[in-house]
Amino acid sequence: MASWDMFRELDNLRREVDEAFRGAGLSRPFGSTFLAPITTQRFPLVNFSEDDGNLYIAALVPGVDPKNIDLTVVRNSITISGERKPFDEKEGQIVHRCELGSGKFSRTMELPVDINPDKISAECKDGIMKVILGKAEHAIPRKIAIKPA
Repeated sequence: MASWDMFRELDNLRREVDEAFRGAGLSRPFGSTFLAPITTQRFPLVNFSEDDGNLYIAALVPGVDPKNIDLTVVRNSITISGERKPFDEKEGQIVHRCELGSGKFSRTMELPVDINPDKISAECKDGIMKVILGKAEHAIPRKIAIKPA
């Protein structure tokens, strides 16, 4: 039985309202998006895929020291959290733009299958963190041979 997640439902509502406004030719009527507090911003951006034996996550974490990233797996969810340090302003410097976000971030994603906690690996190179999660033995698809009658 699937559990109800109020925050996922609110996020779905926000997306539907945003899409309705975009469909009417209006974009971002309430600032950035409707009901979009900092917690619903999508950082880090991820690619999420799977094959028969593993789940793969590639997360963009440019400018974040890997020592400042926490990766947590609990049951069927993974959380990527950490902190990006703010831009260093020098005395007398005039900042014209500051678009590189800073501060704490956290993103939790539900995993579509059970995983084997002993088969998890992660590495970070060139601002991309790659995570490989091995599927639990019972979650790996098995081909069943059918005998002719």
